[in-house]
Amino acid sequence: MRGFPHVPLIFLLVLPLASGCNTDSQPDPQAEWIEVLRHKAAAVAPDAAVEQKQIYADALREFVQRHPGHDRGKEVWLNLQLTFADDLASAGRHQEAIRLYKSVLTFDEQNEAALRGLAIAADRLAVTREKLLEIEKGMSEEDVVALLGRPAPGWTANNSRPEATIVAWYYQTRSGGVAGVYFRDGVVFAAEEDSSAPLARLGS
Repeated sequence: MRGFPHVPLIFLLVLPLASGCNTDSQPDPQAEWIEVLRHKAAAVAPDAAVEQKQIYADALREFVQRHPGHDRGKEVWLNLQLTFADDLASAGRHQEAIRLYKSVLTFDEQNEAALRGLAIAADRLAVTREKLLEIEKGMSEEDVVALLGRPAPGWTANNSRPEATIVAWYYQTRSGGVAGVYFRDGVVFAAEEDSSAPLARLGS
């Protein structure tokens, strides 16, 4: 399931599934689960409003808190966390994504999707010179995303000129500096490892 807003829901995601008030002694939590699924149906509809998605996330979180032994509820909740983690990583918010991947692995240490996502997000927290040297003139923005990931929010700059639109993407490097990748009208024309060390691969 995709399309949930990042910021309004992110604070709901990390949940101590094995703690809290366990009311599984109730005769049947199924009626509550059916209500959660009703909210899900509304949340995943093509025309679903943000409020409907929020209601579903809230209902799912509260259900799992009340019934931590409900296997299907826990599975759905962990999958929702994976969805958010993937979306956060795609937006360049790798620290937040890592937190969610680790939360999933706390309860399912062999979860392949979480292990894979964690490895990718950790690798993209800071870029290496080797990765930067793979950037070439003429690459598209998507080519760079595939190689380095998307820059973190706030780490981009646009400069529209009559003759062209210049976009700069910035990345933290493993050495502690800041690398820049520069696009003219959507394609790479330059990159630098730091403010005074242009990457030779791109030439002048």
